[in-house]
Amino acid sequence: MLFCAFLTCLVSVLQFKKALAAGSSSRTSPPPGAIVVRQGTTNAGEFGTINEALASIPDDTSNQTLFLFPGSYLEQVHITRTGAVTIYGYTTDTSSYVQNEATITFNASATSLGDDASGTLRIRKSNFSMYNVNVKNTFIGSQAVAISQFGNQVGLYGCGFFGFQDTLYANAGAQVYLKGYIEGAVDFIFGSHGLAYFGGNVIGVKGPGYITANGRDSASDPGSYVFNQNTVVLTPDAPANTSGSFYFGRPWVDYAIVIFKNTVLEATPNPALWSLWDGNVSSVDHVLNADFNTTGPGAIDLDRASWAVELDADEAMNYSISSALGMTMGEIESWVDMDYFV
Repeated sequence: MLFCAFLTCLVSVLQFKKALAAGSSSRTSPPPGAIVVRQGTTNAGEFGTINEALASIPDDTSNQTLFLFPGSYLEQVHITRTGAVTIYGYTTDTSSYVQNEATITFNASATSLGDDASGTLRIRKSNFSMYNVNVKNTFIGSQAVAISQFGNQVGLYGCGFFGFQDTLYANAGAQVYLKGYIEGAVDFIFGSHGLAYFGGNVIGVKGPGYITANGRDSASDPGSYVFNQNTVVLTPDAPANTSGSFYFGRPWVDYAIVIFKNTVLEATPNPALWSLWDGNVSSVDHVLNADFNTTGPGAIDLDRASWAVELDADEAMNYSISSALGMTMGEIESWVDMDYFV
């Protein structure tokens, strides 16, 4: 009987994974074996908060899965366990962030707490994955981090990240952000040593400022940010002066590497595309700010900054998910969900 039950559970898991791989359009019930999180629940075995669910998991090397039913979870979530954790959010369309119905929300300022400590979602361990969950830091007036990422081999799929300044702290480790949404105004994708790849996302600009601020600080640092096939838009609440007043980024430290490939500009940036951190041109002597095949209505009158590079097709091939993560495709496929790869 126990063996039959095990086989039934195994078949259910395989069927669930097969459905996802086939491009299943919805995920409205928990996968087999998942820990269920549901606001206001009175059901035995379920948890009302994400932190309660995480606290119930042993800190061992086992793989654990959480499923979030619809709701706005008002809590700061800290991923610290040794084994792999996967979080699935309720959605009627797994292929993007648009139908996400589970949101983690927190309100904290980096000015008082620091960048990492202010994060709504703080990832400090490797082998973490999350699907179709929105993450927000609702603090207004200073730096306020939605996601603070220090783990390795971390995948965020169809997730939305919302803030104003310093939304996404891609600070360390290999990490991918695929088919999601990232919103902010000032330096809202930033960090020092992250090996980060961003593919197929919508980037929402909600005010004059800079999409990226990369803090790579030496020639030996393997970190970089590579963007491929992302679309840049203005948010509905962006002030009128945002058009023409935002940039792909500015180098936070002297060895920054940021590459934008195949970007569609539905919004109009400053024609220079790139800006300086402190006005000192000598600070970009070792910086690589580059783009390739930038198109869309906002790309008509570009006049790139003097240090910026417009890559040709052969040069652009050198900047890929492999270069960003410092791994072969075989290594990448062992942990990245390639159904989301762009």
